[in-house]
Amino acid sequence: MEVSRLDPLVLTVKCIDMTVSFYTSVLGIKKTVFARGRVALSFVNQKINLQEVGKVPEPAAANPIPGSADLCFLTKTPLDAAMANVAACGVEIICGPVERNGANGPIRSFYFRDPDLNLIELANEI
Repeated sequence: MEVSRLDPLVLTVKCIDMTVSFYTSVLGIKKTVFARGRVALSFVNQKINLQEVGKVPEPAAANPIPGSADLCFLTKTPLDAAMANVAACGVEIICGPVERNGANGPIRSFYFRDPDLNLIELANEI
């Protein structure tokens, strides 16, 4: 067995429209619509499928709930500029910048929350 990547990650949210608005305006991620009107967030070659609590298609996680995710996004935008953009969107930065260990080595990150209170980490590789 050799796993090569996640495709897709699924995020359970309270309101798909509110989630799409946040991720498109704050992070510049694209909204995509697929199979029977389902909605996803897409960037580069990654996709996050969105499912609304109470309307979760089967099969699904045993307890899909909003606000239980901790996601780290790498960006090529310099971290100071990314922090300024997030703050300009009215989003509170709750921690950072700090150094962490990413999958491929050290990263410099800051943290904030999305509308469902998921923890979002935005990082530059060092």
